Amino acid sequence: VQLQASGGGLVQAGGALRLSCAAPGRAFESYAVGWFRQAPGKEREFVAAISWSGSGTYYADSVKGRFTISRDNARNTVYLQMNSLKPEDTAVYCCARSSLSYSSPHESDYNSWGQGTQVTVSS
Repeated sequence: VQLQASGGGLVQAGGALRLSCAAPGRAFESYAVGWFRQAPGKEREFVAAISWSGSGTYYADSVKGRFTISRDNARNTVYLQMNSLKPEDTAVYCCARSSLSYSSPHESDYNSWGQGTQVTVSS
């Protein structure tokens, strides 16, 4: 399944961006979706995940209270609203479809990955 992430860009610290993750057809149906990020020289890390129903969400401690994940199943799209951005949020962000219906922070639970979108936060 080819996932497409978009919405990245350059923003000043304290600013906001909204990322989108689109999937073809009904590729998201019944599955949770997660966002991950990878900064230069660092390993990929979990950011947020949302269950198929949208009622269950999971956030990394580093983004809790600043980022909000949501989904529109009618549009086969998952969003990541990022507020109060910090320079340490700079990374390539990618979305992934889980093999589960509930949200999970574990990469091993995800089986379809999209290309990333660059987010750069200047100080």
